[in-house]
Amino acid sequence: MTNPIGPGEKLASGVAPVPGLPGGAAPIQPWPGELVHLSVGDVFVRSTPASPGAEPAVLVHGLGGSALNWTDLMSLLSQGAAAGPPMVCDALDLPGFGYSPPPADGDYSLAARAAAVISLIEQRGGGPVHLIGNSLGGAISTRIAARRPELVRTLTLISPALPDLRPRLLPARLAVVAMPGVGPWLLGKMRSMPPEKRTDTSIGELYADPSRFLPERRAEAIAEVSRRDRLSYSVDALLGSTRALVAEYTRPGPASLWQDAAKVTAPTLLIHGSHDRLVNPAMAGRAARTFRNCRAVVLPRIGHVAMMERPEIVAAEMRAFLRGAIEQQAFGETAPARGSRRQGPASAGGRGALSPASP
Repeated sequence: MTNPIGPGEKLASGVAPVPGLPGGAAPIQPWPGELVHLSVGDVFVRSTPASPGAEPAVLVHGLGGSALNWTDLMSLLSQGAAAGPPMVCDALDLPGFGYSPPPADGDYSLAARAAAVISLIEQRGGGPVHLIGNSLGGAISTRIAARRPELVRTLTLISPALPDLRPRLLPARLAVVAMPGVGPWLLGKMRSMPPEKRTDTSIGELYADPSRFLPERRAEAIAEVSRRDRLSYSVDALLGSTRALVAEYTRPGPASLWQDAAKVTAPTLLIHGSHDRLVNPAMAGRAARTFRNCRAVVLPRIGHVAMMERPEIVAAEMRAFLRGAIEQQAFGETAPARGSRRQGPASAGGRGALSPASP
């Protein structure tokens, strides 16, 4: 089965039908979307309505995720607040995930992923945008901010998958799935499990407190897992994306993601969860020292997908960060030179600022 959404068609309900779930039951319904034709291929994009004074934001999900991962945060960011203007949010399904068809050339590399996001930004007006990424989406967003700085106004990274070869669940799992022969067998075995069990297992790994995963969201996730099981390319998309990320983890020299991070000039907010089982929150320290103009926070008792588990805290951190970035620009400040340190409040955007946050 191929993707049922055609170019220009809209998914008005915002989500595929969820058996047994009455319409309107979820606290916030998934945002509607449509398949958008880009120069690099078609991608499915979910969007919030534009409002006066709204600033553009583009959100990029992680490995195996979709634009549905951003539903609640998009709602909060689209609302105006004293801390800053509302955002008009575009969350895309990366090619091969969600409702986006696979890339015609089968290229799941980070460069190809970045090209899709760049093409969307350019089509939507050319930026600069508030670029927001989680996990794999954080790695993609880092590369875009480094190599196309004119497109990025601010950068928010939530548990970004930056290279870290120390023992941890994510690098170990990536290495196993990327192995020839082993990956397809392992994914096939996983697909033999009921969608309900796979969903619950995934949430148990992604959330510090799985009880925060609302029943309505669980029903949506199960329906999405079941739908993707019927797609002929779903395994190839996951395998190709996993192997591409492994390649980035082992890429040396000036083309590495850490080298990209050092080149980013946009004000950067880095958010980690203290109970992240996939990306080590200790990486926040290295990232805070690497990005030129960075505020880093570690949220207590939160896992890998903070924007899903505690969207209100992530939104509040983003508002405070954006307020600090605006104040910095108003006073004509620039990012500290590479290798220097700036003292003062983390929200001022000083390099190396690292602060805990309370729920």
